[in-house]
Amino acid sequence: MNSLIEIQNQIDLLQKQANEIRAQEFDKTVQDILTKMTAFGITLKDLEAIKGRGRKASTSSKPAVAKFRGPNGETWSGRGLMPRWLSALVAQGRTREEFAIKD
Repeated sequence: MNSLIEIQNQIDLLQKQANEIRAQEFDKTVQDILTKMTAFGITLKDLEAIKGRGRKASTSSKPAVAKFRGPNGETWSGRGLMPRWLSALVAQGRTREEFAIKD
C-alpha cells in the first residue's frame, strides 16, 4: 500500500509531466486554432459575440410565473427546490396542490 507522501510525490511528478506536455503542445494547438479561424473567417469579435450569447441564453429575461402561493403571500414558480415555507407545510401534512394558484 502506498503512503500519503508517496502518492503526493506521484501527483507532483504527474503534474510536472502534464505541464511539460501542455507547454510542448501549446504552440501547435494555437496554430491549429488560428488556421481554422482563417479558413472560416472567424475573428476575435466573433468569438466574443458567441461567448456573450452563450451567457445570455442561459438566463431568462422574464421571471417565472408563480404557480403556488403561501398563507403569508409567499410565491413559488414550481421550479427548483421547494421553498422552506412550502416544505414546512407539506411536513405538517398539507399538500402542494392546496397552495396552487388557480387561474
